[in-house]
Amino acid sequence: MVLGALLGRAAPAVGSGLEPLINPVLGALLYVTFLQVPAAELARSLRAGRFLAAVLVVNFVVVPLVVAVLFAFLPADLAVRLGVLLVLLTPCVDYVIVFSGLAGGSSRRLLAATPLLLLAQMLLLPVFLLVFLGRELSDVVAVGPFLEAFLVLIVIPLALAWATQAWAARRLAGRKVAEAASTAMVPLMAMTLLTVVASQVPALDGRVADVALVVPHYVVFLVVMPFAGMAVARLLRLDTSDGRAVVFTGATRNSLVVLPLALALPDHLAVAAVVVVAQTLVEVVGMVIYVRAVPRLLPTR
Repeated sequence: MVLGALLGRAAPAVGSGLEPLINPVLGALLYVTFLQVPAAELARSLRAGRFLAAVLVVNFVVVPLVVAVLFAFLPADLAVRLGVLLVLLTPCVDYVIVFSGLAGGSSRRLLAATPLLLLAQMLLLPVFLLVFLGRELSDVVAVGPFLEAFLVLIVIPLALAWATQAWAARRLAGRKVAEAASTAMVPLMAMTLLTVVASQVPALDGRVADVALVVPHYVVFLVVMPFAGMAVARLLRLDTSDGRAVVFTGATRNSLVVLPLALALPDHLAVAAVVVVAQTLVEVVGMVIYVRAVPRLLPTR
């Protein structure tokens, strides 16, 4: 992200020239990301009972309420608001499992719930955006590019990933392909962040301050969500490891999965993509702190 910002700032023409690479790199990243979301676990996740209820309540009831409070204090700029809504209203389905496991959370249960989380957020995100923005949304967002981005960069990579999983379950060659693809996640994520930031920095056109204004909102979100997650976990009488997993799923967001939707917005809303990417930087720092803090907030009984 730092290299991308420096490149976009020092050589705007080069940075802008990277924009055609965003979709191919992002599509590849989302494919390997979705490869970690087990389609075969979907049926099992529906039988998880109280844990699944806690995950759904935290992400689709508590989080929208927290976002509604933050929304009242956001800058009036529509692009900034839309970027914040896109990223905060969608729960993470990938590296949340790793961070939760590092903190002693129920990674396996969280992994089983990820397909349902992914499907639920894709269905509910348009509803949430309409509730928060109303007519403003229909006035500025063209349905065509939005649907195209959703199909090309989310539906197709997801279908290919789950087809690869089915192949891997039956054939050794499929397992080797899946393993090789999974090892590409980190370099692809780095390349995606560099490409997106470098190509979008020239489009900021003096809007850096607007992006900086949302950082405190992301920090407040990370501070509030552990206590909200713990409250839900206690209400549903979850054990310690399940409670920690609920805290992590409520706090981590799906920035790279919704990034294609932000990039599909009209040019005058281009800053929304940078607002989405900024959340990633804040969250990664936050997760390092969470790994140490959450076990103290929810000690083993």
